[in-house]
Amino acid sequence: MINIKTDSRKVVKGDTFVAIKGYTVDGHDFIESAIKNGAEKIVCEHGNYSVPTIVVSNTSEYLAEYLKDNYSKNLNKLKIIGVTGTNGKTTTCYLLYNALLKLGKKVAYIGTIGFYLNGKMVKELPNTTPEVLEIYNLLYECIENDVEYVAMEVSSHSLSLNRLSGINFDVALFTNLTKDHLDYHKTFEAYADAKSILFTKLKNDKIAIINNDADYKEKMIKNGNKNVTYGFADSDYTITGFKTDSKSTVFSFKYNGANYDVKSNLSGKHNVYNVLSMIIILNELHFDLNSVIKVTLELEAPSGRMEKIYYNSNTIIIDYAHTPDAELNIINSVKEFAKGKIITLIGCGGDRDKTKRPEMAKIATELSDFSIFTSDNPRTEDPNEILNDMIVGVTNDNYKIIIDREEAIKYGIDILKENDVLLLLGKGHEDYQVIGHEKIHLSDKEIATEYMHSKFKKNSV
Repeated sequence: MINIKTDSRKVVKGDTFVAIKGYTVDGHDFIESAIKNGAEKIVCEHGNYSVPTIVVSNTSEYLAEYLKDNYSKNLNKLKIIGVTGTNGKTTTCYLLYNALLKLGKKVAYIGTIGFYLNGKMVKELPNTTPEVLEIYNLLYECIENDVEYVAMEVSSHSLSLNRLSGINFDVALFTNLTKDHLDYHKTFEAYADAKSILFTKLKNDKIAIINNDADYKEKMIKNGNKNVTYGFADSDYTITGFKTDSKSTVFSFKYNGANYDVKSNLSGKHNVYNVLSMIIILNELHFDLNSVIKVTLELEAPSGRMEKIYYNSNTIIIDYAHTPDAELNIINSVKEFAKGKIITLIGCGGDRDKTKRPEMAKIATELSDFSIFTSDNPRTEDPNEILNDMIVGVTNDNYKIIIDREEAIKYGIDILKENDVLLLLGKGHEDYQVIGHEKIHLSDKEIATEYMHSKFKKNSV
């Protein structure tokens, strides 16, 4: 592994400690601890220490360049597939990871739901795309385990902050670009520009796969790449039709003059894009197209992505949807098969893009029969203020505000009637709520499952 650390607690004898100045923590405050733990060299922006010290103007930039110059060449042993976009990254990468496993390949996944290696979940990750040193360590772990393919979610933050220094991709995929992260990027143009950086980092065959139905698609098309398009619009891979219900989706697409039919265990129009993206990636990497389509029927969605729990005649769906577009997609997908009413529970994160709050509340109240607005990682903001921001401009009165998320979920279950669908949106796989700077254990799935069981027992007595 790489004998560089940015966390003094992880330093062992012989390591180099690089003091990174972060948003909330300054690594310079932990240099003495790193030395005590065995660091034999320090890289910092100021100071003089008892071990050899290199003083640079920016330690983050130094680290990125050092890793690129000294370690990136070994990464060429891996075939790395990068998926970027506002929505669909996790599902597409997870499908790709599992498809490759079923096709007999050694493969890893790096993204929102963690680090997976050859069929096992190795660990959770703090970010969709981790810090540059962590990425290098994960990729070196892949090499040590004879991995051939890596499916990696690539966030706009990681691209703009140069976390992928020296890491080049065999395939890059653009899913879509909708409202999110504007608190950081400020404008859609800047957000799209950040995403487009991925398409300048291609190697070998320079395969760039682009959603032809998406806004800002033109920014992802770069001269010199093999630009491959897909979508309902006329494309290299054109979706010609689909049908979806609560348990599966069937769709057709046209490629090279031939028509193909696909059946998937994932529901919804948005998953037509996700499944087709996975198929295209593998086809462009020269896997047999018919074999890939056959494997597709064996694949399941990742945890917290249209995850269903059945309760009497009701369906409870847990999903990570936390952007207006994702919310819109989920509710419209459910409308395709819902026999009863649709109840949507949703909140908005604190210390994040405020412009999407009223839009998300409006979508919920206009497309659902009833909505419950609640907390979703309020962080350092007052939950009341977040909820007040959400209901600005809402004209319908078909909603209720319940700040406590656990109580909100229980209320949603209590009001279910015959064949109703309850959507628990925003948290997905996450099993915590961030209040202030503290993570409090909270899982939508656990709360819903335990409460349903308690109601069942009570009704059975």
